[in-house]
Amino acid sequence: MHIQEDQTVSIELDVLKVPLAAKKKIVVDVADMKISRDPDAVLMTLALGSCVGLAVHDPVAQVGGMIHFMLPLSTKDPQKARCNPCMYGDTGIPLLFHTMYEAGAKKENMRVVIAGGASVLHGVTSDIGGHNITIARKLLWKNGVIIAAEDTGGTIPRTLYLDVASGKTWFTNNGRIFEL
Repeated sequence: MHIQEDQTVSIELDVLKVPLAAKKKIVVDVADMKISRDPDAVLMTLALGSCVGLAVHDPVAQVGGMIHFMLPLSTKDPQKARCNPCMYGDTGIPLLFHTMYEAGAKKENMRVVIAGGASVLHGVTSDIGGHNITIARKLLWKNGVIIAAEDTGGTIPRTLYLDVASGKTWFTNNGRIFEL
């Protein structure tokens, strides 16, 4: 599923019950991953184009995590993957889950959302975004993890958010807010 640019489905932050201005924003950069237990924190990753953002929250362990990966497979450059496993879906996603488990999260409690994987590079014949979506879905499915919500594909960039206290997730595009 994805939101088209011309759709007007949006919700205000007060509907999400997340006082964003009072929250500490933890930015997950490109090819990066972060986890937090801070109930005053919001994890966020900016400008997901063909990259994919994956957010994980365990309400029991009260921990949230997010990754922003660029490419699906580390086999293209194993040396780069060793230096920065978060650049690739096949190495970064397992690292995110292992880090969450080390923080006390349990797979059965986790809520997982994904966003991104758009086709934003005009004239490029390779569907990097589509391949990123596929690797995320495949890894999650193979490991018995159900995706609770997603907004992937299409042609729009997204900024993904995860409120650590509530586990609420949403993304923004052109000033509009969409709950996941």
